[in-house]
Amino acid sequence: MIDRLAGLPGLDNPLLWILALPLGAAGFLAVIRDWRVASWVNVAVSGTTFVASLVLLRVRPAPTKLFFIDDFNVYLVVLTAFVGLTTSIFSAAYIARESEGNRLSDLHLRFYHAMYQAFLFTMLLALSANNTGVMWVAVEAATLTTVLMVSLYRTREAIEAAWKYFILCSVGIGLALFGTILVYLAAQPVMGDGADSMAWTEMMRRAAEFQPDLLNLAFVFVLVGYGTKVGLAPLHAWLPDAHAEGPTPISAVLSGLLLNVALYALLRFKMLLSANGHTLSPGPLLVVMGLSSLFLSAFMLYRRGDIKRLFAYSSIEHMGLITFAFGMGGPLANFAGLLHMMMHSLTKSAIFFAVGIISQNEGTKRIADIRGLTVSHPVLGWGFVLAVLAIAGLPPMGVFMSEFLVLGSTFAREPLLALPLAIALLLAFGALISRLQMMAFGEPPPRSPVQSSAGRVSGILALTPLWLHMALVLVAGLYLPAPLVAWFHTVARMLG
Repeated sequence: MIDRLAGLPGLDNPLLWILALPLGAAGFLAVIRDWRVASWVNVAVSGTTFVASLVLLRVRPAPTKLFFIDDFNVYLVVLTAFVGLTTSIFSAAYIARESEGNRLSDLHLRFYHAMYQAFLFTMLLALSANNTGVMWVAVEAATLTTVLMVSLYRTREAIEAAWKYFILCSVGIGLALFGTILVYLAAQPVMGDGADSMAWTEMMRRAAEFQPDLLNLAFVFVLVGYGTKVGLAPLHAWLPDAHAEGPTPISAVLSGLLLNVALYALLRFKMLLSANGHTLSPGPLLVVMGLSSLFLSAFMLYRRGDIKRLFAYSSIEHMGLITFAFGMGGPLANFAGLLHMMMHSLTKSAIFFAVGIISQNEGTKRIADIRGLTVSHPVLGWGFVLAVLAIAGLPPMGVFMSEFLVLGSTFAREPLLALPLAIALLLAFGALISRLQMMAFGEPPPRSPVQSSAGRVSGILALTPLWLHMALVLVAGLYLPAPLVAWFHTVARMLG
């Protein structure tokens, strides 16, 4: 099928379609007056973007000074397009339910779908940018679009969360810009002025000739800047508020996609340092920030009373684990980090799909008020149980496989680091299982009229993305196709 699509006229460069579709759709959706039509246009465009991304698996466009596709970013482009599609399907049901409660006006509903496509465009642009400046602009634009969506409900808490997100991430992105400029200054004496000194494909070929002191200083700024966007401790303060106060589909793409994009940018700079040979080793810095994120989030999970904040801290935990894996480096740890990026994206977005339906059905986000989900909503409740068990790291799910590989590679190379890593993972596991037991089992509370009228949102449309993601995570825990394994091995070698 992919071969047939690749041969169609106009698909000789699918990357143009991948970028043009969401950008054009954002403008088109902004002028559609009926938000119901807009929700299905949103799904259709997201589906077409995903199909175009699949073409990249067979057709690799030639790199330019602005854009390129290699083994690393193609996997993230396809993952981003897929989760973007499933989240748009969930959004169609979720936003329809929000309109019933008059929580959002027609104008805000139209604005939501336009900003959703704009957000997908910025992430896909950041992933495919060959120019460090274009990548920085795309990440900053992703911040601005999500700030607008986090504040969509216009409540005091939502506006406060949006401002907090905007200020902290803008400071971080500003530091990342300074680091990007320092990298340009390191490349300029070797490669001359202009776009060549900002192109990843050109810089990687001559990175060994760059001034190492400038690269060292640049990486510190980049680590703090993009690390803020990743949500690494102690730079994480924006993340729980942004997840808790924005629409739940946005929480799904924030946790499942945007954090990956910021980490991807950080890893590109790490590759430059690894190619030089005279720079500091970025691994210990990543290991320290990864472990600090793991321990902070593991303890904070025990004290969360809001279901969305609970899984926001879970995202900090897993991004810490991924950062730790890439900090350890080597073929096995990098393989595990790449696998965990994919498994976390699929599982965490599925959890937020379930959380969105749960909070609408129960009329609350308070964990203490949510009981007996497997009794009151069996299909939803057991899907939620499966997703939480997966993110907690139970076998045979794919998250268990990636966590096992991270722990095993750490024990083989640095046994003293394996102990705190295992303790942090066990602490987080205990917190999630205790919370799951409270919400999923027992006698459900009496249901109010608002709660009992919410059957439509828990229908097939809203539940399909949840179960689809869970099926993929389960399959990945049991069997990884040989082409996917070879793909991860190739990227693991690239990362050093």
